[in-house]
Amino acid sequence: MISLATARERWTSFLGSFVAVALGVAVVTMSALVLLSDGTGVPRRLAGAPVLVQSPAGEPTGGVFTENPPWAPGRAEELRRKLAELPGVAAAVADRSFYAQTPGSEQRKGERQGHPWSAAALATYALSAGRPPATAGEIVLDASLGHGPGERVTVLTARGPRRFSVSGTMDGPGYYVTDRSAAELAGGVRAIGLVLEPGTDATRVGDTARRIVGGDGTVLTGAARDALAPRQDEMTRWIGGQVLTAMALLSAFVTVFNVSSTFAFAVAQRRREFGLLRTIGATPRQVRRLVYGEALVVGVAGAGAGAVEGVALAPAMTGLLIDAGFQPAGFEVSIRWWVPAAAWALGVAVALAGAGAASRRASRVKPLEAMREAAVDSRPMTRRRWITGLAATGLGAVCSVGTAFAGADAMVLLALGAAMGLTAGLTLLLPVLAGPLTGVLTRPLARRPGATAVLVRENMTTAVRRTSAAIAPVLATVAFAVLITSAVQTTQSADTTRQAAAVRAEAAVVPRGTPGLSDAAAARVEGTAPLSTTVYGGEGRAALSAAGVSPGFEQAYRVRAPRGNTVVVTSAVAAAHGWGEGRTAVLTFEDGRVGRLRVTAVVDDSMPYQVFLPRELVRAHDPSALADVAYRTGPTPAPLPAGLGAEEVSVAVYAASDDAEEDRLVWRFTLILVTITAGYTMIAVASTLLAATAGRTRDFRVLRLSGATPRQVLLTLAAETCCVVTLGAALGLVVAAPALFGIAHGLREELGLPVEPAVAWPWVVGVITGCLLVATAATVLPARAALRRMRRA
Repeated sequence: MISLATARERWTSFLGSFVAVALGVAVVTMSALVLLSDGTGVPRRLAGAPVLVQSPAGEPTGGVFTENPPWAPGRAEELRRKLAELPGVAAAVADRSFYAQTPGSEQRKGERQGHPWSAAALATYALSAGRPPATAGEIVLDASLGHGPGERVTVLTARGPRRFSVSGTMDGPGYYVTDRSAAELAGGVRAIGLVLEPGTDATRVGDTARRIVGGDGTVLTGAARDALAPRQDEMTRWIGGQVLTAMALLSAFVTVFNVSSTFAFAVAQRRREFGLLRTIGATPRQVRRLVYGEALVVGVAGAGAGAVEGVALAPAMTGLLIDAGFQPAGFEVSIRWWVPAAAWALGVAVALAGAGAASRRASRVKPLEAMREAAVDSRPMTRRRWITGLAATGLGAVCSVGTAFAGADAMVLLALGAAMGLTAGLTLLLPVLAGPLTGVLTRPLARRPGATAVLVRENMTTAVRRTSAAIAPVLATVAFAVLITSAVQTTQSADTTRQAAAVRAEAAVVPRGTPGLSDAAAARVEGTAPLSTTVYGGEGRAALSAAGVSPGFEQAYRVRAPRGNTVVVTSAVAAAHGWGEGRTAVLTFEDGRVGRLRVTAVVDDSMPYQVFLPRELVRAHDPSALADVAYRTGPTPAPLPAGLGAEEVSVAVYAASDDAEEDRLVWRFTLILVTITAGYTMIAVASTLLAATAGRTRDFRVLRLSGATPRQVLLTLAAETCCVVTLGAALGLVVAAPALFGIAHGLREELGLPVEPAVAWPWVVGVITGCLLVATAATVLPARAALRRMRRA
């Protein structure tokens, strides 16, 4: 009861913790609901087949999403024929895909919307007008493209533009040609769909099909058929999962930090109150229970509000994730009742964990503390705080030095370790640092006439705990905002410099509105246009990014191009599969055929692909392969008609735009983390200053009795707030600077190229400005209300 009454009476002290817990639980609830949802479901293009058979998966590669290796042509036909003979099966259709696109439409990289007409039987949509294609020059396409039966249409293919006559239109996406034409344009078969006779049990057919397929594939029925969703969607969901997981973990971590700082400051303000409780007989255990009870009240109420808010906002959050590119189109969230319940329990646990240190500190208050009247902090640092603060600062400094000498992967972890260590260390040492730093910052104020400047200086230097508590969240906000945004910007800038320096070319021809360059576009460029494909090699048939290159590749990359029945691999691939120079590499191509190639060279891992093959070999096995870029090594600009979907840019511009979609997602991910961190710490800034201002009513009364006007009192508080934010921002920059310079030095040494730290100043200035506005409002507005009450009294 005492805890409930205290929380109700001192609500300003616990408002920040309540908001932090509510927001944290809302984020965790939304993230968990989205992560546990099923996804986009079975692709419409295949959803008309109750049973689908997928080719066996290759060895998984971390963070890489590729199609399963195709069956060998003979095995695919054998399986299709056997499956077609099953009782209740009306047809067994081998599905193929190839690149097809009408000019003016948009397609993602890797997307292949062309299919044989027989595969239309697997879709949930059908002809809306016209008839199926009967000859090699006919095509059925999506009615939404605006073409009707009998019209002539240009379709971009991997070979180049091709004219078709529209024989019919579909009420769904796709380009459908005769099966014979599709076999010429497409690679191998990865899926076989079974169309069943009316009344046939799909489960029974699936069980029979499994006995026939054995280990040569996976039989899918029901919702399991969503395994054949496009790999781009799977990759998007994986990226979205990383974003949501990071959001949830960061929210939980910062909530603990926020609750801890709020309760620690509340305990520091209530030392006399706890001293009085000890004087009337309260034991240290009872004082701890009081603080835990207050945390429980805040946690139960805040977590409950957050759980309800999370469920209500989950659909809207899903829409935002789809718009941002972190979830595929058509994704729907599923509401599971136990998720908000678990998030509520987590929120209560987080609130109690955050109050742990504060409860122990409160239990150590002596009864004589009730006799204290002075607001001066006589002993702001304990021995344990000294040791912990120095240790954390030292660890952060060591991590900062380590970033200058670590590899790319360890560099990121060390940078985060440096930021966390220095932030925690300086936060713990703030009570001893705040006085001297404040003295230096406010020294000019001591020379100004009037009492306001002197009051600002003396208030900050005497109330060290209050000053430190207000500086800490600003320090953390600025440090992480600077480090996260600037590290990403520095790394992307270094990667752009590396790509530009790796290629010797006059210009680059890049796709515009298409997922790649066709042979017709590449043929107009005097240089090299690597054909992008995927091959599968090693015992587990791991997916490897490959390129078919021509002799011009040697001039652009200073690497001898493979010829005939040979291959060039990167050092990581060679080490993983034992493919040293002179050894034989066994590779499965896009059409399912297997080739044995001699390794003629092993190159550095900085190359843009893992495997390099002769261009004509790739084209023979992957009729739908496209080039990601064509490098012009000759002096004459390439003549590029508009219908080819290509344009020429400088090598530097291409290097900056390469992987633009991935960079966009990374940058949005970064900004989400910065926004969450800044939002939480601004709550901490507001709650700390709101509680501090509420506890200074007596000071305001003394100032008014001393002759200060309300305007002077408010000006004094605003000046104090500006000094606090300035100190916090300066310390935040000090925390981030070593790690940032270490990252730049490490990249410079690794790449052998000039790399300078790139600070995202707009975001840094925005975060500091936000802290200043929030802190000023949390200080001035409650003080103004208190002064008005004094006038009325």
